[in-house]
Amino acid sequence: MSSRLTCLVAAVLLLAACSGTAEPAGPGTPTAASSLPPASPSGSPTSAPTSPALDVAVVVDGLDHPWDVAQAPDGTLLVDERGGGLTAVLPDGAVQEVAADFDDLFADGETGLMGLVLDPAFDRSRRFYTCQGQEDGGERSIAVVAWTVDPAWRSATRVADPLLGGIPVNERSGRHGGCRLRFDPTGALLVGTGDNAVGTNPQDLGTLAGKVLRIDAATGAPAPDNPFAGRGGAAAYVWTYGQRNVQGLAVRPGSGQVYAAEQGTDRDDEVTLLRAGGNGGYDPDGRGSYDESVPMTDPALPDVVPATWASGDPTIATCGATFLDGDQWQGYEGLLLVGVLKDRGVLALLIADDGRLLEQFRLPELEGSYGRIRTVQQGGDGALYVTTDNGGGEDQLLRVTPRS
Repeated sequence: MSSRLTCLVAAVLLLAACSGTAEPAGPGTPTAASSLPPASPSGSPTSAPTSPALDVAVVVDGLDHPWDVAQAPDGTLLVDERGGGLTAVLPDGAVQEVAADFDDLFADGETGLMGLVLDPAFDRSRRFYTCQGQEDGGERSIAVVAWTVDPAWRSATRVADPLLGGIPVNERSGRHGGCRLRFDPTGALLVGTGDNAVGTNPQDLGTLAGKVLRIDAATGAPAPDNPFAGRGGAAAYVWTYGQRNVQGLAVRPGSGQVYAAEQGTDRDDEVTLLRAGGNGGYDPDGRGSYDESVPMTDPALPDVVPATWASGDPTIATCGATFLDGDQWQGYEGLLLVGVLKDRGVLALLIADDGRLLEQFRLPELEGSYGRIRTVQQGGDGALYVTTDNGGGEDQLLRVTPRS
């Protein structure tokens, strides 16, 4: 364990000893920083560690279901909205639309314009990627699209359409579209997909649904060292399988570890440390039906990777995830933050170097104050950027920083 995490654990334990044991919040009850989100594999309530107060500022309002946010090296923020559309926030605070062609967007239910990430070499390439529903000649699917944006952040142009196509979608409802994008430490592009509410998909290596895929961002080809590359077909793209609906992906700084956040059924939202070839353990194949009564992680299945954290019953609807990095975060440095939709806030997890959960709490400044939280993402400037997902054109992009 790093020395910084060791100090944080000590602070947590000291505070817990002084304050006593808090009771878990009940269903629908806002969870204070000194109490737990519902249920915990650690089996004990926690208290927030000693930490700075946080300032929350509204960067943009009037958005409608913003899904993801990325920050360019020049400080510009790029935000997408599920119904289609890109917005840039320039370093001087000016807000402008980025013109882009979304005429073929399939946006229904949980699917639309979703994951967004900038290329690691954005300074040279001006390239970014989206994960989105598409409709072509009446056929619907999900695709990863590569774009470039002009230096003035006025217009975006498709340069690989699709970079990776044919990801299945629930054509009737858009349910379980997945679609989180992040780069792993090797430079490969990770694509989290949903199972489309089809029972056979998570355990079937012959489909791209219910997986975390790993691809070459330059070509869209499977990463050559993927665990099932020798099988060809869809399996060659698969990095992990057995997922229900991957809504968050986060890379732990300095470690190479990748964590996924998934939404459960009526129990067990999960955060899991992924490993190549690992099985998320979801198998809702009920003889042709979608049997959601099965466990989110069934330990009887092969190659199952147990969850680091699980919500238990009820679920809180976990979503985007990011690690906090940088001395300015003081007691919060090293925490994994996870957006919470149903319980409306941000979950903070302290995780040991080996993936064990040490402590959990909620960020008090974001608890129930801004509604549903879709994405949390640390920017290159060190600030935490947060998108709300309340709909009705009343959503916001927030900037969260430690109070000086």
